[in-house]
Amino acid sequence: MPTAPRSKIHFLCDQCGHTSPKWEGRCSACGLWGTYVEFSEPKAVSSSPRRRTAPWAPLSATPLSEQPLAEGHRLSLGMPEVDRLLGGGVVSGSVMLIAGDPGVGKSTLLLQAAGRLAASGTSVLYVSGEESGAQVRLRAQRLGMEASGVLFAGETSAEAVLGLLERTEPGLLIVDSIQTLAAEGVASTAGSVAQVRECAQLLLAWAKSVGTPVFLAGHVTKDGNVAGPRVLEHMVDVVLYLEGEELGSYRVLRSTKNRYGSTNDVALLEMAQDGLHEVSDPSAALIGERRGGVPGSAVIVTLEGSRPLLLEVQALTTTSAFTLPRRTANGVDFNRMIMLSAVLTRRGGMPLSNQDIMVNVPGGLRVSEPAADLGAALAIASSLRDVPLDPASVYLGEVGLNGEVRRVPQVERRLAEATRHGFKRALVPKGDMAGLLVPEGIETTPVEHLREAIHEALSAAASA
Repeated sequence: MPTAPRSKIHFLCDQCGHTSPKWEGRCSACGLWGTYVEFSEPKAVSSSPRRRTAPWAPLSATPLSEQPLAEGHRLSLGMPEVDRLLGGGVVSGSVMLIAGDPGVGKSTLLLQAAGRLAASGTSVLYVSGEESGAQVRLRAQRLGMEASGVLFAGETSAEAVLGLLERTEPGLLIVDSIQTLAAEGVASTAGSVAQVRECAQLLLAWAKSVGTPVFLAGHVTKDGNVAGPRVLEHMVDVVLYLEGEELGSYRVLRSTKNRYGSTNDVALLEMAQDGLHEVSDPSAALIGERRGGVPGSAVIVTLEGSRPLLLEVQALTTTSAFTLPRRTANGVDFNRMIMLSAVLTRRGGMPLSNQDIMVNVPGGLRVSEPAADLGAALAIASSLRDVPLDPASVYLGEVGLNGEVRRVPQVERRLAEATRHGFKRALVPKGDMAGLLVPEGIETTPVEHLREAIHEALSAAASA
């Protein structure tokens, strides 16, 4: 007679998914401290004596060149910018995770996509464990969408959702959110590491078996990372982050993982009363409110994946009232700004040791590439000297610790974007000038050192 199953205690790292039979202060796999959480799972009971299992059937291997190249049918969401971000549309059988802060617009974006797909004839099943059908219907009415083509189910049981999928056979599944689902075979509450991993695995297996794409909404932690085990991001095919300022209207949909397209790409959206609207020309929107002739303002051209974007970098310097001057960065890396301040002081002849420095990138985007160094440094120098930069100029270049202006990739694409928006002059690294095809309508000035760039930028502003 079989005995009752006993729960076996494990410890799971909520960052990398590594399991351990005992608690450890530091994860032996990823090296992070304090990431182990306890979970238990019932031990399987066997009613028959242990038998030797039959050997596996022999496998056959074929050359990689003979494997199929097709990635499956792509389904258009009816949102060109989001389709571009996904690499041309949603691939059949793919599982996509979209995460973001509470209230940023994840549910709105998913419901808009569901409505447009349903209007085009694709059956959509919207499963929500956080909201009732009445709440979702009110949102659909606010968005002005026809909700009759979207099937809704308020459910938190993973097994019940799988049973519903077998009966309805939808063309797209939306789960809002993965942290609300719970599988019966896991002895822990919904949202725990074990439940998130198990429910995601069940949905992933279903999607791959029937070829239906799945959208999963995910919560984020206070650090901005996807809540749950880090293995969740490894399991899915696409990871999207919806970001935005708390009081701003712009939202940035960022791709950090995409097995079917480029990564580190973005789509700019604007939140309005009737939902999220795509911004087809992000550069014009991001620099549209820029005021010319103001000290501390510089325009840079950054690359977000395959797309060049024009951004304004603002800087403000003022004499500090404290012994230690303050440094504030919004939209740029703080440590990078500290480095630029030190290089400006030591190599550029800018006395910043008693100055409070604030650097800001309006629009909600965050610039991480070093190509923005020259623009940020010149904005600081412009504010300190109280001399506005040329409003028709853009600035490209990485700044080294010795003050040298280093090369940046894809200068021609950046210059083409600047020319398209009417800019007439560009300061570029001297190392990028060899073989550079300069677009018609823009003049390039090569610079080799930060001090030279400051002289060129401020003198050009005086003559403009």
